[in-house]
Amino acid sequence: MGRVNALDSPLASFMALRTPEGAALLDELRSYDPAQELATATRLRRDHPAPLVSAALGQARLRQRAVAKFGAEDAYRMFFTPNGVEQATRTSVATHRARRFVAAGGVRRVADLCCGIGGDAIALARAGISVLAVDRDPLTAEVARANAVALGLDGLIEVRCADVTEIDTSPYDAVFVDPARRGGRGRIFDPEAYSPPLSWATGAALDAPRAALKIAPGIPHEAIPARSEAEWISDGGDVKEAVLWFGEGFAPGSYRATVLPARATLWSAAPLPAPPVGAVGRYLYEPDGAVIRAHLVADIVARCDGRLIDETIAYVTSDEPYDSPYTTGYEITDRLPFNMKKLKALLRERKVGVLTVKKRGSAVEPEELRRRMKLQGPNAATVFLTRVAGAPTMLIGRPVRPETS
Repeated sequence: MGRVNALDSPLASFMALRTPEGAALLDELRSYDPAQELATATRLRRDHPAPLVSAALGQARLRQRAVAKFGAEDAYRMFFTPNGVEQATRTSVATHRARRFVAAGGVRRVADLCCGIGGDAIALARAGISVLAVDRDPLTAEVARANAVALGLDGLIEVRCADVTEIDTSPYDAVFVDPARRGGRGRIFDPEAYSPPLSWATGAALDAPRAALKIAPGIPHEAIPARSEAEWISDGGDVKEAVLWFGEGFAPGSYRATVLPARATLWSAAPLPAPPVGAVGRYLYEPDGAVIRAHLVADIVARCDGRLIDETIAYVTSDEPYDSPYTTGYEITDRLPFNMKKLKALLRERKVGVLTVKKRGSAVEPEELRRRMKLQGPNAATVFLTRVAGAPTMLIGRPVRPETS
């Protein structure tokens, strides 16, 4: 392809970036400052066609966004689309999932349906698994193919542009399906409105020896197929996704919470009974979001010999310290009924200038509370706006150990 004077489609723009001229532009833009985009574009257009410069700047912005998910080493070699960056699985989560496939045994070939830009296919290939990566969008499929080449994995990843519902998965040891959960109006919450629908994905999973379906972490437990093992995964304290596992090596009807990067996992073969509720003790524990989504807070209560502060609130309390990758712990110094004036007076007395606000079961917005407190002083504190035995309450404390950033 020669010099580009007109790029009449997103696919044409992307293919222009694969030329030597496009590659050189992307190398030059690796460390560019988006705040200086106008000046950068003006300079580059002196030597390159304006459409190619625009495409390269767009790709450079996407690569910078992708560093958080893929790391700088991979992100600056890969290619992205706006939806691809938004929807792609981060490397740590994809690697965890690939390890689970390997641990299940006998998984040598996987059909990755709705592969997007190839994040999961890359993790599977790096685990030594041969992958058929399928996406029906021509641009997305081309980006996935380019990423396999860029990372030296094209010998293990075959990319096919096709409708996933027409793919014969019988030659494969496992199937991975990542249905599209965004539409023209944003995020889709109804699993049957996914593309393809959850019911189709479940059928494809049940037809395979092993399978994993990536779903939104907010899926209602009653919508989870009975023949699947449900796993919620958090990374760095944020719940990233849920996965339904089917077939050999997985436990139907069970619930699992996995916390990354610690690679710690809680597991229960069936729903747990309601935990006890009692008075606030010296310590308060905030369970990881994956633990809450998996309905495994009762496991934490048992492990720390504790109790809930309210039957509807996922805060656990105990009289003795408890250290766990599944929780963030705080030592409680004060308990007050909900009262802004009393809280302000206490914070002034303690000379608190930095206040972390956490809430469960409260309508108060953290930023509004901070504004009203008029904080001053060298000390820091954490306030929990919550309910204790049904009553609006403020708990003040400090972390037992540094919180995960």
